[in-house]
Amino acid sequence: MRIAIIAPPWLPVPPPAYGGTENVLDALARGLEDAGHDVLLCTTGDSTCPVAKSSIFERAVGVGSGSSVDEIRHVLHAYEEAQDCDVVHDHTLVGPLYSAAFPKLPVVTTNHGPFNADLIGLYRALSRRLPVVAISRHQASTASGVPIAAVIHHGVGVADFPVGGGGGGYALFLGRMHPGKAPHVAARIARRAGLPLRIAAKMREPEERAYFDAMVRPLLGGEVTYVGEVDRRTKLELLAGADCLLNPIAWPEPFGMVMIEALACGTPVLATPWGAAPEIVEDGAVGFVRSTEAGLVQAIGRVHEIDRATCRSHVEENFSVESMVAKHVELYERVAAGLPRPPLEMLRRDASLDDDLATGRERLAS
Repeated sequence: MRIAIIAPPWLPVPPPAYGGTENVLDALARGLEDAGHDVLLCTTGDSTCPVAKSSIFERAVGVGSGSSVDEIRHVLHAYEEAQDCDVVHDHTLVGPLYSAAFPKLPVVTTNHGPFNADLIGLYRALSRRLPVVAISRHQASTASGVPIAAVIHHGVGVADFPVGGGGGGYALFLGRMHPGKAPHVAARIARRAGLPLRIAAKMREPEERAYFDAMVRPLLGGEVTYVGEVDRRTKLELLAGADCLLNPIAWPEPFGMVMIEALACGTPVLATPWGAAPEIVEDGAVGFVRSTEAGLVQAIGRVHEIDRATCRSHVEENFSVESMVAKHVELYERVAAGLPRPPLEMLRRDASLDDDLATGRERLAS
């Protein structure tokens, strides 16, 4: 198939440092090409993903720096370039709306954020004419009134992640400076557990700096250090050497790439049960999921019980780029062929996606 992937214009693909969605799109584009497909990545000119690319901006616009006009210009260019494609996978907000101008062009969109009050109306409208993909069962369960065409977990190329032996004598927080990510909670937990903590986090925007000054800076010193926003090489080194990843999120995060990246390095993950975390971290096998700070403090004392090889195999079996690609291709082929989407009911929080998909296929076959 010839597949166009439209990335947002805010960061290059892959990003030089922080950028979850862009890392996913890099893996998806390369994985599709490895599987024999012809990929056109509509991104910015500074992107280095090794597939055919098209761009209108020489450089990424920057998170929080651009405007809706920038996204519109990016989308207009992308759809002109994608006219000869079998399917378009649009990861922007504006693009799926504009796709109505091309009724014969098959389009799929993925929501990488929450189905919250700001976005739910958009996706209800979009889902009337194009498939909407969710990135976790939990995220899908919050999509009130939006028929989810597929739930496809993110994946990573496991071979791209070094097998870490741990032993660095520190816990790691990796993400961005935001109260929902809760690095200040990670600092409190590490201090109570007596384990040094390294905080590697994006901190560029005024809100991030204000949060850092108010909540994180007072907890620094001694064994709690802020190492800044790190590049990919440093990130992998930190993950491979960490005794564990501390991820005490305080919001319903739709997925959480940092968790599968840590597990791919063999590093156990300690997390709170928000959002998709329980789908990613098998409690007691590849880490611990606890709802309180005290519970996570106790879990740090049990990190040595987790087999690092099991952490890596967990990603190979459940969150590989090959699995992510295969599930996307299955959806692309259906959409490109003009077949009806599986008649899934709205996914409930406790529903089994596999059971729902099987039921949908049985209905189609009959």
